[in-house]
Amino acid sequence: MNASIREVRTSATGPVLSVRDLHTWFELRQWGFLRVGSVRAVDGVNFDLKAGEAVAFVGESGCGKSSLARTLLGLHQPTRGEVIFEGRSLGTLNAAERKAYLARVGYVQQDPYGALPPFMDVRRILHEPLIVHGVRSRAERDKRARAALEEVRLSPPEDFLSKFPHMLSGGQQQRVVIARALILRPAMIIADEPVSMLDASVRVEILQLLRSIQTDHGLTLAFITHDLSTVRHFAERIFVMYAGRIVEQAEVNELLNHPQHPYTQALLAAISDPDADNAHQQREVPPGEPPSLLKPPAGCRFHPRCNRMIAGTCDREYPPDLEPRSGHGTACWLYR
Repeated sequence: MNASIREVRTSATGPVLSVRDLHTWFELRQWGFLRVGSVRAVDGVNFDLKAGEAVAFVGESGCGKSSLARTLLGLHQPTRGEVIFEGRSLGTLNAAERKAYLARVGYVQQDPYGALPPFMDVRRILHEPLIVHGVRSRAERDKRARAALEEVRLSPPEDFLSKFPHMLSGGQQQRVVIARALILRPAMIIADEPVSMLDASVRVEILQLLRSIQTDHGLTLAFITHDLSTVRHFAERIFVMYAGRIVEQAEVNELLNHPQHPYTQALLAAISDPDADNAHQQREVPPGEPPSLLKPPAGCRFHPRCNRMIAGTCDREYPPDLEPRSGHGTACWLYR
């Protein structure tokens, strides 16, 4: 009999999550039957996540971040490649093991109101995953629901358990989403743009809450965002994605202080400066738009927008993973 995810966890060594040559393509059809190609949302991604670390996946809208997150959650099936969690490849899991895996990985969605069933009160929302995963005692479910609300700082819990999502503010809704992600005591949480739909006044609170929960429980946290300005005090490592691929990765201070890939440099240049005295300064931002993932360009996918493009090289062959600085990887021909 195959070992369950929980059994494997006690003996597994190395990364909690490994991704190897992961491709997630979506077939596109015309009139429902004529195949016209595939959208290459994730197109050859490799990385390891250590137990207890917080990492950020950063890039423009459409770069493949959310498709990657949903593939890790099992919501999308990979076209090719492998996701290995706590020593087991997800492709080898049977139905019971896959259910156990889903209990080990929490998910915090971008839109809290859309993520919460409007016809359920908070008590039922938090009870639901416990019921699905076999917690039959209502007293135990209530106990864990109250503890989860306390942990996300919705207290006293009795003031929130009977409320429906529309009765909560956006920040309170997102705290309920986080409580639901925590209630099964996962090993990893994937947070997909968890503050982009919230007022600026509560964004820092939610980020600090997630970071506090991650450190208190020793969770692995994968934070998906398009905003590099939010990750400096939140993540330990950054993976920069462009057009379905990871183009740069390093520890957060190293990457923010010494960006190597022209795309990362452009992302940092686009961060708004709160100093009004700098408002007149001209910023260098890459022209054009990200490429179509239905037919991405040959070579480096950033080369049509790059002012440092090497003709005959960048436009012909995709660059290998290089290390221009110790522990700092980038896929760019400038450092061959």
